[in-house]
Amino acid sequence: MKRILILLLSLSALSASAQFNNYFHDKTLRIDYFHSGNDTTEFYSFEEILIEPYWGGSKVNLIDTFFYGKYFFKVFDVATDTLIYSRGYSTLFGEWQTTAEAKKTWRTLSESVVMPYPKNNARIEFYSRDKKGEFVKKFEYNFDINNYFIKPERRLKYPSFEVLVNGDVAKKVDVVILPEGYTKDEMGLFIKDCKEFAKHLFSFSPYNKNKDKFNIRGILAPSEDSGNDIPADNIWKKTLLNTTFYTFDSERYCMTFDNKSVRDMAANAPYDQIYILVNNKKYGGGAIYNYYSVSVNSNVKAAKIFVHEFGHGFAGLADEYYNSSVAYSEFYPLDVEPWEPNITTLVDFDSKWKHLLKKKIPIPTPPKKKYFDELGVFEGGGYVAKDVYRPSYDCLMNSLKGNKFCGACEDAIQKMIDFYCE
Repeated sequence: MKRILILLLSLSALSASAQFNNYFHDKTLRIDYFHSGNDTTEFYSFEEILIEPYWGGSKVNLIDTFFYGKYFFKVFDVATDTLIYSRGYSTLFGEWQTTAEAKKTWRTLSESVVMPYPKNNARIEFYSRDKKGEFVKKFEYNFDINNYFIKPERRLKYPSFEVLVNGDVAKKVDVVILPEGYTKDEMGLFIKDCKEFAKHLFSFSPYNKNKDKFNIRGILAPSEDSGNDIPADNIWKKTLLNTTFYTFDSERYCMTFDNKSVRDMAANAPYDQIYILVNNKKYGGGAIYNYYSVSVNSNVKAAKIFVHEFGHGFAGLADEYYNSSVAYSEFYPLDVEPWEPNITTLVDFDSKWKHLLKKKIPIPTPPKKKYFDELGVFEGGGYVAKDVYRPSYDCLMNSLKGNKFCGACEDAIQKMIDFYCE
């Protein structure tokens, strides 16, 4: 029976791989577009289309089965109207819409989606979640293989180096680390920091059990200045990726609005995930699912910042804390089940970590000492103290006091690793 199962799985993988070869070249199609609006309105507009030399994603799991993210895109083969690729993702614009500034003004941000390069004409459909959490089609782009405006030029072209390589990019989680605020004389420090990143990542479960499923590469791209922007302290640095503390006027939130530079630099290596290392000891970072992750290199809590932010960017994990100031308001509507796998409003808890709970764990779970080490349903999470629930009393997605993820977060991370590596 075991041999038959292995044979069936092998045949399934061969069939999926054949589908990739039927529809795609082994390189990347990148579509850059503008996302505009305010707190209640959004518009998409096309900017440019580029061809990039590497495809770092799976050649088997082409269709997204998680449906994570605030946004989603689908790629259809035009001739057959067949869905050939899809992915969920989130963006900085989606977060900005929940800030006070979005209630007062409009803003336009650059965004990108990447996919394997289609062999035939394709239709790319863009979706955004409505207030009920349902994906609604917002925009469509028709890809023509004969379009001579597809740009092959490489901007921010720099050499890459291997931090950890375990095999075929199509069967591994490929992480590309981008340097921010490292000068030419600090490239040696960046290489050292990349090795530290890998060391720290694989010291936490479940990454430590999956080290052989990752490839990590860095890009040797020096900035003119060392460090990065801290606007409230009137510190401004000339760097390649233009990261800044005080994103959305939150001191520790360190992100960049320069999407194009991030994507241009990342294109120097095959990648599934983009991680930006900032040469700064100030506490901070940030991450957005299937967008990019950021952390500083030399803060005393850098190791836990690395892994916390990667939880957001890679596995779609939500922040479980509720007692720290953030720029967001009404981030999670209480009549909708959040898409993130580690928080719930109990609207549809069956779809979350309910299957992992012990039978006698009460729902909700009272914050009593006897439950502190148990997987439960504790009130407070997603930036609010009431009506949003988290899986454990504490976790690396809640605070940096402990040294582990809760069972629900570990389960979500493992599923994502498997999805990339099957």
